[in-house]
Amino acid sequence: MLTITRELHDAIVAHARADHPDEACGVIAGPAGSGRPERFIPMLNAARSPTFYEFDSGDLLKLYREMDDRDEEPVVIYHSHTATEAYPSRTDVSYASEPNAHYVLVSTADCGNDEGPFQFRSFRIVDGVITEEDVEVVDAAA
Repeated sequence: MLTITRELHDAIVAHARADHPDEACGVIAGPAGSGRPERFIPMLNAARSPTFYEFDSGDLLKLYREMDDRDEEPVVIYHSHTATEAYPSRTDVSYASEPNAHYVLVSTADCGNDEGPFQFRSFRIVDGVITEEDVEVVDAAA
């Protein structure tokens, strides 16, 4: 199960809405080995595409060095789908290289940039196998 604060949940949704019609992407880092998402790191979708996302390789290298210096790891890797449901595509599965990460997808297909219905789902993706998990949104870090 992914346990995430309301603040981080809302930040992911706001990023997805702001970048619509392009896919948004980013990471939430946490202390290594804790499984706790704590630090919101929105990233630029280098592809600037409504159908797929790509982290800028320079930004990603900088992020991993920064996380290493802070003894952090990617706890959540998120992106949005702008025209389809919040479920990993074949491309998403091929990009999933962090077996301990929660892969969060937000669908803005029904709301676009506006307030309105959206989907927020979390998955584990290990060796190409997708497993959906429950999401618990809490008011403050436990």
